[in-house]
Amino acid sequence: MANLINLESVSKSYGVKPLLDNVSLGVAEGERIGVVGLNGGGKTTLLEVLAGIAEPDSGRVSRVRDLRMAVVTQRTQLPAGTVRDAVLSHYSADHEWAADARVRSIVDGLGLTALGLDSPTANLSGGERRRIALAAALVGELDLIVLDEPTNHLDIEGVRWLADHLLARRTALVVVTHDRWFLDTVCGRTWEVANGDVEQYEGGYADWIFARAERARLAASAEEKRRNLARKELAWLQRGAKARTSKPRYRVEAAEALIADVPQPRDSVELLSFARRRLGKTVLELEDVTLHAGDKPVLDQVTWRIGPGDRIGLVGVNGSGKTTLLKLLAGESSPESGRRVEGKTVRLAHLSQELEELPGQLRVLEAVEEISGRVVLGKQEMSASQLAERLGFPAARQWTPVDDLSGGERRRLQLARLLMGEPNVLLLDEPTNDLDIDTLQQLEDLLDSWPGTLVVVSHDRYLVERVCDGVYALFGDGRVMHLPGGIDEYLTRRARAVQAIAPAPAPARSSSAAEHRAAMKELGRLERRLDQLSQRETQLHEQLAANATNPDKLVELNAELKNVLVEKDDVEARWLETSELVD
Repeated sequence: MANLINLESVSKSYGVKPLLDNVSLGVAEGERIGVVGLNGGGKTTLLEVLAGIAEPDSGRVSRVRDLRMAVVTQRTQLPAGTVRDAVLSHYSADHEWAADARVRSIVDGLGLTALGLDSPTANLSGGERRRIALAAALVGELDLIVLDEPTNHLDIEGVRWLADHLLARRTALVVVTHDRWFLDTVCGRTWEVANGDVEQYEGGYADWIFARAERARLAASAEEKRRNLARKELAWLQRGAKARTSKPRYRVEAAEALIADVPQPRDSVELLSFARRRLGKTVLELEDVTLHAGDKPVLDQVTWRIGPGDRIGLVGVNGSGKTTLLKLLAGESSPESGRRVEGKTVRLAHLSQELEELPGQLRVLEAVEEISGRVVLGKQEMSASQLAERLGFPAARQWTPVDDLSGGERRRLQLARLLMGEPNVLLLDEPTNDLDIDTLQQLEDLLDSWPGTLVVVSHDRYLVERVCDGVYALFGDGRVMHLPGGIDEYLTRRARAVQAIAPAPAPARSSSAAEHRAAMKELGRLERRLDQLSQRETQLHEQLAANATNPDKLVELNAELKNVLVEKDDVEARWLETSELVD
């Protein structure tokens, strides 16, 4: 396949820090690439150089002629006007875009109908504007989509929709994200940006983690802590439900040798026993509680008991009241009726989405030591400096004044201070915001051995499945529902609910003879393409059988077959829609 974009010996620096140093790589047609690396390591810079937003200091960037590309970064600005103006401006009437199933899916999948197409963009939140920018990029017919943290302002349902949408398109994709479920589901290639270089790996998150662990083992690196974290993460991926990850394409015996001596991420029985000794029988209880978020019911005479050692993931669509419920559990608000009961031995810590007031006159290490000099989290004892380093503050950064920290660093400092207080009940509201994958692994490692009660609100599906033992959901009906099937059950229930309230689509009719002729022409084109894809599918199956003993060729043929099947499904769906228009 031809490359859409090539970088040849590209370098880019800001100040004295080289973010890209003599980097050469390319993006091929239909390729889906995930970009990972530490915060501030050059991921966004790489995207901006690829997209032509920033010019390299040296080297060459070449693009194919007439490349159709859309770019959504964290700096993307919307034009003044309404949601309709921003997303659907090239349609002269609503029936034009409504007749296109793909565009309808984008408008509904990203929640623009709920926002209101005539809402002024100036009145919307930053997260809502990011969703509109994403929708505006996706509605076009494109060769390449470049996205920087597209899942940050989407709930679990929205992340699932975006993954399905991108998988159904043949468009090439380059995406920076710390959402590991999204990476593993969507991407077939991973770029790791570190120290000015870009390492390239086949596969998604699971394969990248394997490669990191194997690389550390072969190099006998002095970074023992990081190597152990990668091995522990690999053990989790190997032992978890098969639906969580793609099957690694590396030798099975190598993977088994690498994780043979790695224990389970946590001993749930031992932690539960320890939590009961620390907390007693009563932790947090809500008795016949009624609670609203504005005019929306969150709880309607609900009784809910959270016990010692419970590890709960709380999910729901944006605006369902998760943050409001967490504040009630934290004792920061009162129920409208009923009562909240807190155990006598509870030491509660609440990480909210709002940045609390931090001691700006202190340095990072001093701000952590202000709470305590040492901390014991389960079986792990560490100093304030060690905990700060685990949460993304290397030794040099620990002497930075708090007032000079970025928003993401302030949030990490807030979390470090909470953990230094040695709480036995943790309430975490979107803890993954602004954390890179390495820091997320460190946080999960801390929570693995943390012997207390945990309630996590997060759109990060991977985090919820990794650190929680049970999932509860708010569906907007005033109840807190336990979901034994976890997030998969949540998504299934949400899909059924949306389908139940959706109006029956009106039968599409051609409004003119010209439209009918155009539909007939399109129908013929789609039928010819279906024939071509079916023939290629048959050829690929024959070639797979003929190359059964050639692993490299099998991987190549299987990847092409997957792309053929995805396109075939898309063409069949368009054929059905077009045939309805003709009828």
